[in-house]
Amino acid sequence: MLCKKLHHAAFRCRDARETVAFYTGVLGLKFSHAMGEDHVPSTGKYSPHIHIFFEMEDGSNIAFFECPQDQGEASGRDPQTPSWIQHFAFEVQDLPTLMQAKKNLEDQGVQVVGPTNHDDFITSIYFFDPSGHRLELTVRTCRDPVRMQQFVDEAPQVLAVWDQTHDWSQRHTVFGGATGYQRAKD
Repeated sequence: MLCKKLHHAAFRCRDARETVAFYTGVLGLKFSHAMGEDHVPSTGKYSPHIHIFFEMEDGSNIAFFECPQDQGEASGRDPQTPSWIQHFAFEVQDLPTLMQAKKNLEDQGVQVVGPTNHDDFITSIYFFDPSGHRLELTVRTCRDPVRMQQFVDEAPQVLAVWDQTHDWSQRHTVFGGATGYQRAKD
């Protein structure tokens, strides 16, 4: 496989120092790298910025740019995309860790939504960072290899139902009358 693992995903932040404080102090990530340029290395465009990285246990990173003089382009993120769609999801060890993280976040004044069970596949909590990025802490709730393979096998069928209906409100004759989404809701 060409892609071995996620190195980093990057978003804009409004304040680098505030972002470092949040991701190190609240989430406990390692502030692993910072670099700055006056021009974007890949395009040459003038846009003074700092690019900051936070490393997780597996070596993957989340990264941010603070670029106060650059207003961006209108062709960026789709303005029709609901705010709940674009987010970072961080995996935690187990359900007790997830619930302790929820308590710790709330103790620090962070509003948390959840826990939310997603199709008996993962359970998650949601909150926002200081720049308004939606974050998710999640734990794999299904560790049974047979069930995990069933998810893989069902995925094309769930997609086929979606292609035909674009609506989960009606029962369909998939998986004994329920789609993967509906199966978790029943």
